[in-house]
Amino acid sequence: MNLAAATNETFAEYSNTLIYSAMAVYTLAFLAHIAEWIFGSRSKVGRTAAALTANRPAAGAAAPAVQVRGKDGSTAVLDKPKVVTRSATGSRDVPDGPGAAGGTEKGDLYGRIAISLTVLAWALQTAGVVARAISVQRVPWGNMYEFSITFGAVAVGTYLAFLAAKKNIRWMGLLLTGTILADLGLATTVFYTESDQLVPALDSYWLVIHVSTAIFCGAVFYLGAAGSVVYLFRDSYEAKLARGEKPGAFATSVLDRMPSAATLDKFAYRVNAAVFPLWTFTIIAGAIWAGDAWGRYWGWDPKEVWSFITWVAYACYLHARATAGWKGRKAAVLGLIAFACWLWNYYGVNMFVQGLHSYA
Repeated sequence: MNLAAATNETFAEYSNTLIYSAMAVYTLAFLAHIAEWIFGSRSKVGRTAAALTANRPAAGAAAPAVQVRGKDGSTAVLDKPKVVTRSATGSRDVPDGPGAAGGTEKGDLYGRIAISLTVLAWALQTAGVVARAISVQRVPWGNMYEFSITFGAVAVGTYLAFLAAKKNIRWMGLLLTGTILADLGLATTVFYTESDQLVPALDSYWLVIHVSTAIFCGAVFYLGAAGSVVYLFRDSYEAKLARGEKPGAFATSVLDRMPSAATLDKFAYRVNAAVFPLWTFTIIAGAIWAGDAWGRYWGWDPKEVWSFITWVAYACYLHARATAGWKGRKAAVLGLIAFACWLWNYYGVNMFVQGLHSYA
């Protein structure tokens, strides 16, 4: 074995060790987030906010009269005019919840510990991706294993970037760390591939351009999908309160602390809308790469078809958000369908459908 091969094998071992270490730290972060939610459930902040919300006038109710005083000392009572706004279906004037920590010091402490552990795990995972790149002497996304570990690192990095920008998305921490653990579990068991050179179809500079943008788009789409999932639960919870119903104790404890449905809806829309142009570019770049590799830009290969289906699904979602009758829950469901198309395009097409992209 020559020196270069030995060095590559050594870095491959480093990569595996770092990925497994990241999984261990993600597990600790996951447990810390559970502790954050448990201690936060003992807070009365969320329940008090819900009670205040329930006592507000219902949407469309008559506004209180306004008493004004004239210059001559006389008074008059004026009816406050009704203001009609065009908003998403199901949106209400409801404040955001206090967060997973529920306003408790101990809950917030565990939440901050969870974020610190997530940062450490992300650093280990990113180092593992870099070590994998050194071991194969190329960008580390030539197969499903490499794509998965890189996708997880980008998803967590994007989440941490939102937190660094002071965005209130720590509520996503438990879901994110659990998902990344599942992703890395699949990567290290089902998808694991020894370090090797690329198949000829992938040996192109378009691998850097096309696949890197696909990974980033998938990571951001994941955050938008998480927002849509939580939105659907929170919207149902707010609807029950508006009807005077009493949700269950567990739903009250968890959903009271979440951002309002309107905030979640806005978050999901903004991240999906921001990354949609980049997904468009991803498909165009893939078509150009196909022209170079196979002599045609479009050939109805399953990966190409499902990439386009995903594009259409997200285009429908964005159009729905701009259409009054399809805002809110309907748009959120469309967004989740679109992300399901993205997941199938990666996992389902690569694993179960034969095509030119079956090399993964």
